[in-house]
Amino acid sequence: VDYFVVLEAPNRRLVRTLVDEIEQAVRQQTGQSPVRAEGAREQQWVLLDYGDVVVHVFLDEIRRFYEIERLYRDAPMVDWQDA
Repeated sequence: VDYFVVLEAPNRRLVRTLVDEIEQAVRQQTGQSPVRAEGAREQQWVLLDYGDVVVHVFLDEIRRFYEIERLYRDAPMVDWQDA
């Protein structure tokens, strides 16, 4: 994995919306679907594995609870914002 993308949403509906939008955008731009996806049914912590990129979409309270960033604290952080 080259990149981990971590994002959150304040409710389950928005978690689902973000996941749908990510899958659609990646499919349109690259033709790829996730190699593996987990957590879509619960919509609390969805993982989309694209091989080189793994996307974590959290319900905000779940992100705070797990503090996933501490698992990757040794990795360099890329500050990314949409132009």
